Order: sequence, then C-alpha cells, then structure tokens
Amino acid sequence: MTTTPTRHAASALLTFSRDLLVGAGMPGDKAEAVAGILLEGDLLGHTTHGLQLLPGYLKEVESGSMRVQGDPEVIHEAPAALTWNGRRLPGPWLVLQAMQAATRMARACGTGSVAIRQSHHIACLAAFHKRATDEGLMMILASSDANSASVAPFGGLDPVFTPNPISIGIPTSGAPIVTDISTSATTNGLTNRLHQEGGRLPAQWVIDGHGKPSDDPAVLFKEPKGTILPLGGLDSGHKGYGLSLTVEALTGGLAGFGRADPKQGWGATVFLQIIDPEAFGGRADFLRQMDEVARQCHASRPAQAGRPVRLPGEKGFALAEEQRAKGIALHPGILDALKPWAEKLKVKLPADA
Repeated sequence: MTTTPTRHAASALLTFSRDLLVGAGMPGDKAEAVAGILLEGDLLGHTTHGLQLLPGYLKEVESGSMRVQGDPEVIHEAPAALTWNGRRLPGPWLVLQAMQAATRMARACGTGSVAIRQSHHIACLAAFHKRATDEGLMMILASSDANSASVAPFGGLDPVFTPNPISIGIPTSGAPIVTDISTSATTNGLTNRLHQEGGRLPAQWVIDGHGKPSDDPAVLFKEPKGTILPLGGLDSGHKGYGLSLTVEALTGGLAGFGRADPKQGWGATVFLQIIDPEAFGGRADFLRQMDEVARQCHASRPAQAGRPVRLPGEKGFALAEEQRAKGIALHPGILDALKPWAEKLKVKLPADA
C-alpha cells in the first residue's frame, strides 16, 4: 500500500530550518540564505540536496567545521574576476554573495567570474539560477570537493573526483532553462541514501573494486571499494571524465586550492560566472534566439507517445509551483533526522500543511 507523504507549507519549513541554524549559532542573515537554498532544492525535487543536508550542516556548525562569523577574504581582484578564500563559511550564503559581486562585474564588463576556495558545501546548484535569469542574466556554476573522491577516471579503478557538478541558467522570455549535471553517472547523495535504505540504482552506474559494473550502491562501501562511473558509464565515460577535469580546472585550478593541498573537511571549491547578453549580441536578440530553440525543442515529435519533450528545469519549476501551493512532500526520514536537533535547540517542528 502506498502511503501519501505528509506535506508541509514552504514558509513553515523555511522558518523551521532557519530557526535551527540560528539556534546552532549561525547569524540570521546567513541562516536565512542557507535555509532558503536548501528549501529551494526540495521544491525543485532535488531531495538529496535539500533539507536532507540540514542535519549534516548543523553538526558542522556545532563542531566549528562550518564557520559562521565574518566574510570571505579577497585573494585577488580584477575588473571582471574575483578570487575569495571562503574561510569555510556556509556555502549557500557564499554563492549568493558571489552572485551579487559577479552581477556587478557583468553589468560593467559583460561578464563577471568568482572563484571560491575553502567554501563549505553549497547544496543544490539548480537552486541558485533563477535569481540570475530573472534579471536577464546567464549563469554558470560549478563545484568540486577535494576533501573526498568517489569517481574514478575513465578506465580506472581508483577514485580521483567527486561528482563535480556543473549547472547553467539561461534566460528566455518564459521559464528559464536550467541544467544541473553531475559529471559522474550519479551522486554521492543518492548512493548514500540508497545504500542506507537497501535500494538499487536505476542502472549500472557504479563499478565494484574489481571493475565489474553494478546497480548496487553497496559496492562503494565494501573492500576493495568500488567507485561511481563517470557520466556516460562504461560506454562513453570518456566524455564525463573530460567534463570532470574541466570542473577541476574551473574550481581548484582557478581558485588555486584543491587536490594538491591538505584536506580540510567537507566543503567545496566553487566557480561562478555571470554573463550579461546585453554586452554581446544584445538581450533582445539573445531572447529571440533562445525562445526559438526552446520552441523547436517543444515541437520535436516525442519518441514515446504521451511524453512530450521538455526543457531542462521545466519539470522542477512545475513541481516547485505545485509544492508552493499544496505544501512540500519531504522525502521519508528527513524530519525524523531533524527531530533530535529540534529537541536539542528547542525549535518547534513544522505543522502539516
């Protein structure tokens, strides 16, 4: 029998999450930013990168591994480029601050790029883009974490990379196009969740320690440990491998901090670029071109009857609109993991929607 998930109003979950972070010691402005991005992840359906991350964030704040006071340190600054030491401050807050800085540069120079070393984890990449596209701006965001490795290079057995996601937000006259792509076949968040639940992956996205492909995430935790395959798997994983290397260059390379340096704990190295179409062919012509591309994609005959072609991000935005109206259906277990924190920090659990 299928159980209907309990829904909670987005506003109630935002307040709950913010209050937990404040209770743990995070200043209000940073807590509001972090809670908002985590909530946006759940609204968009990225349930492994929404409030599921909050217990881990609270633990990091409590231990001091996620710092909460102060601002990033400027390492280098140029008219259209900026490098920060994030000082292990909350990742979602740092990215939102970097977006503001990059937008100012883009308005003046056409583009603005920010590289951030020693950020903490930045949550769901797709959750950031609409803030830029609503202003008619295009944004590229990429992240890596030199603290760990779970993805082997194509043809190898020993992991080098994290899933190294890259995401792009593209404005149109309607809903934006938002891609959020791991350069690996799957993510650590999903494999960890399925391993804990005893579940299987939808396809053979991992290999065991002997190189045998599998859909069982447990092979990542058994000796000799397996790894996640690059995007494209055993067939065309050289493409995902190339993308992983590209993300390493954009993040660790440009920030000057990554796998060549001592590990500092769960975190992120980040690259963010804002592009103003007005400085190139002009915003009107940019929208004209992207609107036509979107129209042609929608007009493409579906390969499966009843499943029309969608644009990247379209399903997530529709889900977010529905969940804002009806309440958010959290993945099972998320609130259970937060209950001990709520009791400890004396924060009231959110009511059902």
